[in-house]
Amino acid sequence: MADIKVVVNGVLGKMGQEVLNAVDNTQGMKPVGGSDIAATIDQIPLPTGEGFIPVFQDIKDAVKEADVVVDFTNASGAKSVMQAASPAGANCVIGSTGLSEETFKIAETLAESNNTSIIIAPNFAMGAVLMSHLVKEAARFFDYADLTEVHHEAKIDAPSGTAIAIAQAAADGKNSDFNAPNAEKQLIEGTRGGVHGGVVIHSGRMPGRVAHHEMVFGSLGQTLTIRHDSINRESFMPGVIMAIKATSASTGLTVGLDKIMGL
Repeated sequence: MADIKVVVNGVLGKMGQEVLNAVDNTQGMKPVGGSDIAATIDQIPLPTGEGFIPVFQDIKDAVKEADVVVDFTNASGAKSVMQAASPAGANCVIGSTGLSEETFKIAETLAESNNTSIIIAPNFAMGAVLMSHLVKEAARFFDYADLTEVHHEAKIDAPSGTAIAIAQAAADGKNSDFNAPNAEKQLIEGTRGGVHGGVVIHSGRMPGRVAHHEMVFGSLGQTLTIRHDSINRESFMPGVIMAIKATSASTGLTVGLDKIMGL
């Protein structure tokens, strides 16, 4: 069986480098190129030291040899990847967050009209996906829910896409809103956080964090805490590799790694 040829968008960034390293060290996969809008060079060495891959500023120039394009840049970058890759017959694995409903509709249309696979997931850490699954199962037994997420200081969006997915999982599991009491006196505006389906969400941003999510359910006389931490960016790579492999077995739009994990 031929190797899966992979192009990494945002290849010069921290996540792009992790993806490139994971792909280059996975049997049955072959990195064939990268793209990055900040590129000032036309090639970079492979992490294994076994050759080089070309780097392009424009994703349209990079997709020609690809079976799969992986993107962990931002919402705009993800949209550009899908619009370039899918018509060229390449599948997509998208880890960028902050995508609009319009972008999801575009992704669905592109995948169906071009008979390709597009996998979009708010989080590729399997533990975080399992957390959402457990949250959904537990939600119906509780009336209060507070969710805290903490990421590195350079993260663009707040709350994280994973936090929104976890809050939605809780709302789906309960099938109604949680109680989200307001403080009688809020001495600093916004202290109670944002609310999604009655789940109160608090966002922290600081150096030293990669991704932390902690859900605390509350009811009379008890709490239940479900927590997941990504210690480094390597935590996302098994899920990314799983998604790359899964693109060859399906067409259309798939949202969430849980579908691939069989949860």
